[in-house]
Amino acid sequence: MDKNTVIGLVLIFALLTGYSYLNRPTQEQIERTRRYNDSIALIKQSAAEQQAAAIHNQNAEQVPAENISDSLFRNQLQATYGNFADASQGNEEFITLENELMILQLSTKGGRIYSVRLKNFTDYEDNPLILFQGDEGSFSATLVTENNRVINTGDLFFEASADNNPLQANLRLQAGDGAYLEFVYTLHEDDYMVDFKITPHQLANKIYAGTTQLDILWTQKIKQQEIGRKFEERYACMNYKYLSDDVEQMSESKDDSKSIANKLKWIGYKDQFFSSAFIAQENFGSTQLDSKHLQGGRYIKSYSTATSVDFDPKSEKTVHLNFYFGPNDYNLLRSYDKTKFEGQDLQLEKLVPLGWSLFRYVNKWIVIPIFDFLTEWMNIGLSILLLTLIIKICLFPLIYKSLMSSAKMRVMKPQIEAITAKYPGQENAVARQQKTMELYKQVGINPLGGCLPMLLQLPFTLGLFWFFPSAIELRHQGFLWATDLSAYDAVIKWDANIPLVTPYFGNHISIFCLLMTVVNIIYTKYNMEQSNTGQEQMPGMKAMMYVMPVFMLIFLNSYPAGLNYYYFISTLIAILQTVLFRYFLNEESLLKRLEANKKNPPKKKSGFMAKLEEAQRQQQALLKEQQKKNNRKR
Repeated sequence: MDKNTVIGLVLIFALLTGYSYLNRPTQEQIERTRRYNDSIALIKQSAAEQQAAAIHNQNAEQVPAENISDSLFRNQLQATYGNFADASQGNEEFITLENELMILQLSTKGGRIYSVRLKNFTDYEDNPLILFQGDEGSFSATLVTENNRVINTGDLFFEASADNNPLQANLRLQAGDGAYLEFVYTLHEDDYMVDFKITPHQLANKIYAGTTQLDILWTQKIKQQEIGRKFEERYACMNYKYLSDDVEQMSESKDDSKSIANKLKWIGYKDQFFSSAFIAQENFGSTQLDSKHLQGGRYIKSYSTATSVDFDPKSEKTVHLNFYFGPNDYNLLRSYDKTKFEGQDLQLEKLVPLGWSLFRYVNKWIVIPIFDFLTEWMNIGLSILLLTLIIKICLFPLIYKSLMSSAKMRVMKPQIEAITAKYPGQENAVARQQKTMELYKQVGINPLGGCLPMLLQLPFTLGLFWFFPSAIELRHQGFLWATDLSAYDAVIKWDANIPLVTPYFGNHISIFCLLMTVVNIIYTKYNMEQSNTGQEQMPGMKAMMYVMPVFMLIFLNSYPAGLNYYYFISTLIAILQTVLFRYFLNEESLLKRLEANKKNPPKKKSGFMAKLEEAQRQQQALLKEQQKKNNRKR
């Protein structure tokens, strides 16, 4: 081995050593990872012990009780549950809390919320709307006893303590000698928010001395609440908000799992129109989130959260948490930032999907205020009609510019056709285009003058595409033949599973969607006739224009009737605007004004026209160069 090789190896070793040193995790990161791994390990151990306990109980049923002495049985419980041995035995009892909006049922086994019913809503079969009940949801905390036994509150029995407040329940997990862990649930009048407090009382010597956090496992199965299961699955997802950042979400279309080391403010289990949210007054620590699709049956998805909160049994500091069980109502969710959670930047309203940033702003500041105002005075169907009219009237200056641009190009059609006849064939394409642009410049026509106004209307078109499927105001509200504007309005249904049809189109045909498609085809045909300027079109462009409405029929067939009703009305109004514009426009007078522009052409070219002419010159030069090369080869 020569000298250079030795030096090279030494340098490589030094670089690797330096890189490893500079990229080593900090002590805080190591500690955070350790706590997270310990949390997951404890939860897994708890689950294994729950399974073992179930087997033990099953076997115990087969063994006569007289064969086991009381002292032996007591010792077994003490070894398994430590100071919480007495709480491992008991009978499950239920406590009901009720306000004007919801009925909350609590179970003494696990001290958890057993069921939640929203009083002002029903499911698609007109049954009471229950977010979850019994084994459909679970909540438990994991503790380590002083003898290093892992216990789960879901296995233990709490005692209900008397409270004079009918909207509050105090559940205590006894640990002996006056020590206990207390869960307190509090409802408020006319509110979907539930206060949840966890308080240790004299537990310092009852659980592991090094306890600094409480590990929590929260799960829920999401029921099908709406008519269209596939569409409901599309809008059901798991959301979460970072403590000092924005709201993010898990995948809606497939199973998803995420390990999050950063602090979270809340986790939300979202359906299309309802959510269960778990909120920390301070923050959640390292968190494991899981979302799974459930095929068939009454459930569409299953959500699971393993997280932790700061917990100090020595100081007996109360852990303040909240549950939200209620509708995905934008105004209601947004109001919590100004009331109960003022200054905490909760952003619960982002449980309502209103589109990407630009479209969300349109919905937030324009569509929702107008729609809310209209629904206070009339039914939903008329509100959508008036909302459409208001938007169309406000956008009419842009629509007018687009229609006028098309009219200018239409009246120049004879002159464009003359240019096409003078420069026929593909070999004269560049010259033909150049002459056409010169004519447009002389008469003062911007070929793309109608495109910009159309683009400026796009935020409203797409914004409303997001708004209507998320508007809980449409839910179970009928109009004309549609019994529920938040779901499809089927005129024909079938049960057979047809390949390539059922997965994309569904097993039905929606009336409003069909009407919207027919009107779109009529509008397309009329528009193509009105915008015929005499220029050659790309092959297949005409057919493509007719394919788009058919594609929209396939795409929107399962979408809410309210959305298709909006598009139907919007297209009808667009046709009416176009017909009235053509009726009142004097095309002869317009042509005279354009011809007059030839005598006084604009002295200064617009930036766009200058760039367009430059692009044409470059294209013409390239075409000539290509023709020369072809001639040489010949």
